[in-house]
Amino acid sequence: MSSASPLHSGPRIVAVGGERPYDIAIAPGLLADGAALAAQVRGKHVLLVSDSTVAPLYAGAVREALHAARSELVIGTFVLPAGESSKTLANFSAAIDVLAGLGATRDACVFALGGGVVGDLAGFAAACWMRGVDCVQLPTTLLSMVDSSVGGKTAVDIAQGKNLVGAFHPPRAVFADTDTLRTLPARELRAGLAEVIKYGAIRDERFFRWLQAERTALLAGDAETLALAIAASCEHKAEIVERDPLEKGERALLNLGHTFGHAIETEQGYGSPDNDNLNHGEAVAVGMVLAARLSADLGMAPAADTERLETLLQAFGLPTAIPAGLAPDALLARMRLDKKNQAGRLRLVLWRGIGQAEVVADVDEQPVLAVLGGC
Repeated sequence: MSSASPLHSGPRIVAVGGERPYDIAIAPGLLADGAALAAQVRGKHVLLVSDSTVAPLYAGAVREALHAARSELVIGTFVLPAGESSKTLANFSAAIDVLAGLGATRDACVFALGGGVVGDLAGFAAACWMRGVDCVQLPTTLLSMVDSSVGGKTAVDIAQGKNLVGAFHPPRAVFADTDTLRTLPARELRAGLAEVIKYGAIRDERFFRWLQAERTALLAGDAETLALAIAASCEHKAEIVERDPLEKGERALLNLGHTFGHAIETEQGYGSPDNDNLNHGEAVAVGMVLAARLSADLGMAPAADTERLETLLQAFGLPTAIPAGLAPDALLARMRLDKKNQAGRLRLVLWRGIGQAEVVADVDEQPVLAVLGGC
């Protein structure tokens, strides 16, 4: 089980158990703690992966902190263009080339400094180099702090779909420096809050109500309220990942809204800072509403809970409708490639109401198509 220390006594620690246990540290100033960061490096080779938005802000400080703690470290840097469109096999290959150029040995460590794109690609490179080297996640977005940095899912996208090429590779440690949220654009903060809301939707109605009550503080970026939300989200995810590290059962619940959301992202061509396509958190927000509507249409859940979810997402400034111009049949075709599907049949995360998600196999496509078409 996960455990958390009080906020006032230093970093809040959430422990992820299982075969390869690790800790998630949540506190301000963690990127400057060179001793803690360097303690995760078993050898002398480090690859610091970041993106064009985050690297100018924090990469230099992380390098300096590591070198101050251990001057013998050989540190390489690989910087991606910011945005989901960079999470490609070509950039994965480029990261591998940097590891090769470093002469990185099996005791090397990859540091993923950034959001979910950086974390996923860097983690996949770490999983594959010499059949697996250490990876330390340094998430700098709310979304990556509460979701993608935890649990060891790593992947890249291909034209046919999101995260279709990847591996399970748990991190050695996660350091969520909440100071980085101060530089996070408002849109990205809201996107992260979509994943926070997800935890209330799938398993904790009390947390759902707390989010309703703390909406103003969360949207204002109040540091203590955000830290509480991050810790609660990580505790929920840690408890599930401990029991189901390879997503054979319960862990699929963490994907509420994701099958619909990934289809939207893929069909739009993925969001980036330079376009108006939905980013991941926004697409998940829409996907959760679609999953709730489908649950109501199938007689599984009260329609009133769909309305509660939609109202909360809208209160956080998140979209709840499919963007114009996306054809229902095209979205359904994308959903057929979802990794949860079995024997060519849709397998979706639906719910019985707020806090009561479940995995439903063999879902008929007609009601899904009706939901996608707004019928």
